[in-house]
Amino acid sequence: MSDKKIKVTLVKSLNGRLENHKLCVKGLGLRKMHQSREVLDTPENRGMINKVAYLLKVEEV
Repeated sequence: MSDKKIKVTLVKSLNGRLENHKLCVKGLGLRKMHQSREVLDTPENRGMINKVAYLLKVEEV
């Protein structure tokens, strides 16, 4: 298993978003605007990132 990581930053607000999208952001460990988190590059995390990509800034680490 690779130990590649992805840095995700929440750049848009969660106000008025779908509940599933809010839960995906929470699952990535993000709570506040402009908060960043490094997550493992797994298919599960990639799926959550793809679902809410319009709210995030994603960088390879």
